[in-house]
Amino acid sequence: MTFGEKLCQLMTEREISLRKLAKTVPCDPGYLSRISNDHKPPSPEVAQRLDDLLDARGSLLAVKPVSVRAPAHDDLGEEVEAVDLARRVDASDVGDETLAALEMTVDDLASAYPRSAPGELLARTRQHLAYVAQLMDARMTLAERRRLMVVGGWLSLLAATCDVDLGRPPAAAARLRTAAAMAKHADHPEILAWCLETEAWQAVTDKDYSRAVELAQAAQRAAPRTSSAYIQATAQEGRAWARLASEGDSGAAEETRQALTRVERLVSPLPQPDRPEHHYRYDPAKSDAYTATTLAWAGDPAAEAYARGVLDRLEHPTVGLARPRRAASARLDLALALLASDQPDEAAHAAMEALESGRLVPSNYWRAAEVITAVEALKVPKAVELHEAYRELCAPADE
Repeated sequence: MTFGEKLCQLMTEREISLRKLAKTVPCDPGYLSRISNDHKPPSPEVAQRLDDLLDARGSLLAVKPVSVRAPAHDDLGEEVEAVDLARRVDASDVGDETLAALEMTVDDLASAYPRSAPGELLARTRQHLAYVAQLMDARMTLAERRRLMVVGGWLSLLAATCDVDLGRPPAAAARLRTAAAMAKHADHPEILAWCLETEAWQAVTDKDYSRAVELAQAAQRAAPRTSSAYIQATAQEGRAWARLASEGDSGAAEETRQALTRVERLVSPLPQPDRPEHHYRYDPAKSDAYTATTLAWAGDPAAEAYARGVLDRLEHPTVGLARPRRAASARLDLALALLASDQPDEAAHAAMEALESGRLVPSNYWRAAEVITAVEALKVPKAVELHEAYRELCAPADE
């Protein structure tokens, strides 16, 4: 557990909001938000103050803060050293043991995605990418080189996804090009499809919904029909159509319904994966979350009940761990659905909970801003406080 995760856990247990805690410290709420999201390590004085205020009795201080400024810190170095040791005891420069260790690392990093701060996960991923780059010059068979290319493709794709979450489009685009090139060299269509799907999500965040539809459809054409990438690209297409429907596109509502139907048909026979938190393996919980988003964006009356159910399952899962980042974005879905059902006060409350969770990533800030604009237009009493919270908690992080 990271310092930010432990801090959020204690805040939930003590029923204290991030902004209230910041006033008590006292410190800037944006600074505390970055600490809670592991974007910034606390100073020793702030860490001690937080431990005291939350009556943590040293349990918060015992958690080592994540250092996003030093990607080569001991923990990351030990991860790479472990893989390199496998290489040294293997029979060749890059043999099965090394590649198997790297493939396991890819799965571990992809499974850490739903619970990790993007900056921390990006640092870990970049460290392994650097090691893969070193190995490219080693002696290996063609089959071994292909496996190494696949590892590099997945790592580049995950790094690009973190860049999207951090609001860094140029870096994300560069990494996606690298991932796509490796996928082509390794003849790995699923990685290529995920690259296109990630571009589609970037287009959605840029509000270029027609382009998002095109990219999502291209991802479906590239992906193997039985792959998670195919399902995700179909769901992404549905979200883009929902946005176009909300803007008055006459045919987009039917396209949205068709996409949701296709996703349901694809997901229904799927077994529960052994690692449901894996970002590149589709699971029913992910399908539910995407459906809730799509319904909310389309203004469907069913969105409210669906969003409530999704949020409850994310926070109290029957299988696997809670997913606080996905729960934060689910609160924005709920807020939008509440606005559509003429419940603006509760919508403002749901949006405030999303902001104060400390788990919203920059790629979702525009969704929070959308809710805030709507409650301000309706003159909801909490609108001013909500706008102030957005200004404090979603300000750009210090470079």
